[in-house]
Amino acid sequence: MTLLQVVVGGLLLGAVYALFASGLTLIWGMMNFINFAHGEFVMLGMYAALLVVTWLGGGPALFALAAALVLFALGAAIYFGLIRHVLRGPMLAQILSTFGLALVLRYTAFWIFSANFVSLPQTALSGTLSIGGLLLPVPQLAAGVAALALTAGLHLLLTRTAVGSQLLAVAEDREAAMLVGIRPDRMQALAWGLAAGSAGLAGALMATAYPWSPSVGATFGLTAFITVTLGGFGSVPGALYAGLMVGAIQALSAYWLGPIYKDVVVYALFVALLWLRPQGLMGRA
Repeated sequence: MTLLQVVVGGLLLGAVYALFASGLTLIWGMMNFINFAHGEFVMLGMYAALLVVTWLGGGPALFALAAALVLFALGAAIYFGLIRHVLRGPMLAQILSTFGLALVLRYTAFWIFSANFVSLPQTALSGTLSIGGLLLPVPQLAAGVAALALTAGLHLLLTRTAVGSQLLAVAEDREAAMLVGIRPDRMQALAWGLAAGSAGLAGALMATAYPWSPSVGATFGLTAFITVTLGGFGSVPGALYAGLMVGAIQALSAYWLGPIYKDVVVYALFVALLWLRPQGLMGRA
């Protein structure tokens, strides 16, 4: 029973990984662009949740919605203010631009919030739930279930709606999309907004269960890159499967070997899988 509880806990955490990794894979699929500031979007979502709770006394639904909307607006603004311009430059300029953006966001958070770890006050999601003998913390359960639903919703948005068709059309051929009346800048700004919004929402969900500081964005960014690469760049279902796998592997490694080895095992398996299948689980060769 203990082992099953460990696995379920890992899968719930992996579902949140999948949610913020799906935004990163959306940006890659749309623009072949690597966003090194993606982890900082998750971190900002956590602080957005904290501000809503402490200043407005809002509950989980309010701070999750606020984090998603604030980060959506930030993502779109970053596209128009920075990304649209560096896209015309060489790949090195694109890489350094988001790396610099990550540093700006991280150290701005240090300046505003300090380097101390913080956590959310007690919310409606506090407590533990017993399901079939499994003792599951309500925050982790709610975060995992919500993340699964939202990741599936993002996939449906891309594959079953007119907006999703326009996003995919721009990703396939920007010039051809322009010829049929699609505005690529608007679609790419939407993609950045969705990516940042999903990351901020994932951060708000994780804030209900874990303490954090401004430096946590670097860890989440690395986790997102591993998840996206394992699942296959550009594949939201791949990000979902890989996120669940990474969460389960981390949980089992911490249980069997100790918490300090959980990331070592993930990185080792990550390298091994890429050696066998460089395009990832669901990527195209």
